[in-house]
Amino acid sequence: MVVCPACGVENAPGSRFCNRCGAQLAAVCPTCGASNVPGAVFCNQCGTRLSPASPSLGQPAPVSSPGAHRAGGPVAERRLVSVLFADLVGFTSLAAGRGAEETREL
Repeated sequence: MVVCPACGVENAPGSRFCNRCGAQLAAVCPTCGASNVPGAVFCNQCGTRLSPASPSLGQPAPVSSPGAHRAGGPVAERRLVSVLFADLVGFTSLAAGRGAEETREL
């Protein structure tokens, strides 16, 4: 049985919300929506880091923004990346007369 932290009522195992007060019973992954045990640092389904701002016990789930997809669909995420820009002398004129595949191979 899962005990609701908000009202103390026992709920069936696997429940995500309390059947009396509607409070969330487990941390929900913001990426895939999977339930995780309270205090988990990473999602047990997709590996996304569960930030302190993620929904946790007793807090309502956030409303998804328009265009956000769940469970198998594309998901936007922020990542720290390094980008290298290189300008090759004469490359534009060399690539202008070739197709994309031929230029890539070159």
